[in-house]
Amino acid sequence: MAAENRQPYIEVLGMVIGTRPMGEYDRRVVLLTREKGKISAFAKGARRPNSQLLASTDLFCFGTFRIYAGRDSYTLVEASIDNYFPYFRTHFEEALMGQYFLEVMEYCTRENNDEAMLLLLTYQSLRALESEKYGTALVRSIFEIKTVVIEGEFALPANTDAYHPAAIQALKHIAASPVSRLYSFTLAEDAAKDLKNLAARYLDHCFGHHFKGAEVLDILN
Repeated sequence: MAAENRQPYIEVLGMVIGTRPMGEYDRRVVLLTREKGKISAFAKGARRPNSQLLASTDLFCFGTFRIYAGRDSYTLVEASIDNYFPYFRTHFEEALMGQYFLEVMEYCTRENNDEAMLLLLTYQSLRALESEKYGTALVRSIFEIKTVVIEGEFALPANTDAYHPAAIQALKHIAASPVSRLYSFTLAEDAAKDLKNLAARYLDHCFGHHFKGAEVLDILN
């Protein structure tokens, strides 16, 4: 601990978007942070039953994390969690959708990039999954499209007449609105279907990546 105490501590606001066991009692967590983008950190002893880091290193945990930089990685020493998202412990479909959102973020974010908007988008999208106002499919479409917008890869389709007018209107709203006002509408079934198809095309064009979480969701639906 003497060597650790000589390291400068850093506080970051972020969310646990990935986690896996390391050794017998440790965890490796992936944090999406406002200050440093996506970073990996080791949480020593986090899987011990009496560890203060046991609950705060689960997926979805959002709050302030205290870390220090080692030679090759960060070490997590303390966390103050503002939202554990306990809703996902009892709502299976929403939890799978939320995990898919985290998978997308883990793929598309980078260390030392400004990922503050993607962090906010993820947080607001998880909150929207908790709401009874929006179906999970609509939240997914909005999340996917806004991710592409933030990544700078968005353009309206040339053939807008081929889609439901309400879907195109929703598309324009998603592109132009701040993240805080994204989740402010619902769509009829036909328009929602068109928006879903558009979102899938945008995501594939932007990343060209196969997301396992998307496959699971599509099978279930």
